[in-house]
Amino acid sequence: MEAAKRCFENSRKSINEVMYDVGYSDNKAFRDVFKKITGLTPVEYRNKFSKMNGNDSYLSVFYYY
Repeated sequence: MEAAKRCFENSRKSINEVMYDVGYSDNKAFRDVFKKITGLTPVEYRNKFSKMNGNDSYLSVFYYY
């Protein structure tokens, strides 16, 4: 799961691409294990820790509207 976490932090790969890259072929199994280890779903983790979206830039744009 460390490799998956790094992918979510540093790339724009889809959840499925990351899932396959780290050796999972079952979407539900991947989500369940990822959430058990990190406490977040893959989407939640990416939104919180992604360096590709500037992290807080999304929130700052959201708050201006």
